[in-house]
Parts: sequence; C-alpha cells; structure tokens
Amino acid sequence: MPITGRVWKYGANIDTDLIIAGRYCNLIDAVELGKHAMEDLDANFAKQVQPGDMIVADSNFGCGSSREVAPLALKGAGVSAVIAANFARIFYRNAINIGLPIFESPEAAAAIQNGHRVEADPASGIIHDLDTDQKFSSAPFPEFAQRIIALGGLLPYVEEKLASRQ
Repeated sequence: MPITGRVWKYGANIDTDLIIAGRYCNLIDAVELGKHAMEDLDANFAKQVQPGDMIVADSNFGCGSSREVAPLALKGAGVSAVIAANFARIFYRNAINIGLPIFESPEAAAAIQNGHRVEADPASGIIHDLDTDQKFSSAPFPEFAQRIIALGGLLPYVEEKLASRQ
C-alpha cells in the first residue's frame, strides 16, 4: 500500500546523533523520543512534523553510531518513510526492524524539494512527487520485509510466524 506525506528535506551525512541526541537515548517510548527527533539539526522539526510526513535526504543518512533509537525516534515523531540517496547499512536494517519504510533513490533525493507531497510504494519501489508529477525508482522491498513493515516491526513479524506454527 503506498504511503503519502509532506517532505522535510535535509542534506548529506545526517548521523544518528542528529536524528536523536545521545542525551535522549535513555528513553524507550517512541513518542517521547519523537518529541526530540532532529532537534539538534532542526529545532522546528519535532514541533511541526505531522503524522505521515516524510524525510528526504542526500547520501549516508543514518551514519554514525548503531543507535537503534534513531529510526524509532523518527517513527515516534510521525514520520511515515525516509527517502535518501543511500543509507548507512545499520540504520537501514534498524529502520526495517521497527517497521519504518526507507527508500534508496539518488534521483528522488536530488529532485524532491522541501514541502512537496510524495507518494512512495514499498511493494513497487516507485516514488511519485505529486507536486511535479515526477516518478523515481528504488528497489522494492522483498515480501518478508514488506510484511515486517506492514506489521509494524520485526517483533510482531516473528510473533506472527510463531503463531502460524501452532
């Protein structure tokens, strides 16, 4: 099912310290983390982000520490997806594990502008800038990853798998 949201645009090398500062890593509640998402990069983000909004960024998004709470903070803030030229591998997997869809597309990351409305489809990998009517491609998620995202994360996915064996 496609995801639609308004874009918050950022540059390259947005590390996990900028996504959620270390001083908040003692929090475990996603909504509480979300209240501080991106605050050292963009003081207005957590105050103004709306449920369903997306982040579009340049290369190396989520670099730095392997902080699992970074994608959780974005999800807790209401972010529905992240589109970037590329991601740090550990951030990529942490995002999938908590059910946050992420799309790698250098073309989309370069072309989509702040405030645009975008539709992204995890099944097809198609990213559609609704303001310019441009379409971009990213690799579609494999079926198991789509299911992890649809269920909201790895834990519900494993629970579903275990329940189906009984």
